[in-house]
Amino acid sequence: MPLLYYVSVTLHVLAALLWLGGMFFLAAVGAPVLRHVEPADLRAELFRVLGERFRRVGWAAIAVLLITGIANLYYRGLLRGSVLGNPEFWASRWGHALAWKLGCVVVMIALSAVHDFWIGPAASRQAPGSLPALRYRGWAAWIARVEAIVGIVLVVAAVRL
Repeated sequence: MPLLYYVSVTLHVLAALLWLGGMFFLAAVGAPVLRHVEPADLRAELFRVLGERFRRVGWAAIAVLLITGIANLYYRGLLRGSVLGNPEFWASRWGHALAWKLGCVVVMIALSAVHDFWIGPAASRQAPGSLPALRYRGWAAWIARVEAIVGIVLVVAAVRL
């Protein structure tokens, strides 16, 4: 394999660590700590600033993941029609793992987009502690839980590759 393949794989793993690790950090450490911050206005502002900062970092990581993921497939010779269009490839263990990984990527990007561009901004427009704010926060928490589960499945599929 050429050196660029190893550079691409390394960048891919680092971007995945940043994206998934950041989400797990926010869920396991950031949000629980911020829930105890008073007054509620300060807590809401900290959540907003933290979310906006991570949104930029997370979407940059997603861009790196998409670019390096395509490069990794190219370097492994998998972007040819004779491979992608071959039912035997997709029926193989490697094909199954790749399909699971790609499916998880699509689901996680969709969930991240809903959270980052709809739920999060809508929550930050609500009065802290209000019923609409609590409702949006509940939706955001459920999206985060689903993303965590899908992220774990994605990592398992990636390890199998």
